[in-house]
Amino acid sequence: MILALTIGVLTAGGVYLMLQRSMVRAVFGLTLVSHAANFILLSAGVGAWRVEPLSGRGDQSLAADPLPQAFVLTAIVITLAVTIFMLALAVIGHDDDQKRAPETGEVRES
Repeated sequence: MILALTIGVLTAGGVYLMLQRSMVRAVFGLTLVSHAANFILLSAGVGAWRVEPLSGRGDQSLAADPLPQAFVLTAIVITLAVTIFMLALAVIGHDDDQKRAPETGEVRES
């Protein structure tokens, strides 16, 4: 129940932040949604503690499924790379909300 509540709070907070106007808040919102997705992937495996998935260490029927853990590890690395890239874009484009249109060299006839 606590894991489901945590996933719901992270998703709601992430969606709220992604709907904000600021690029940095949108990046943090995407990060929160990514953490919620990681928790969903982890909850897809068995929630109880199980034996390590190493051969010869225990009964294979009691071993934990390593696939959700591998997915989460891959998702964490991808999320870190995307977050750094988006924060770099937020720093580069910090003045993109200008009141006037940028100079393009075109002449507007009215």
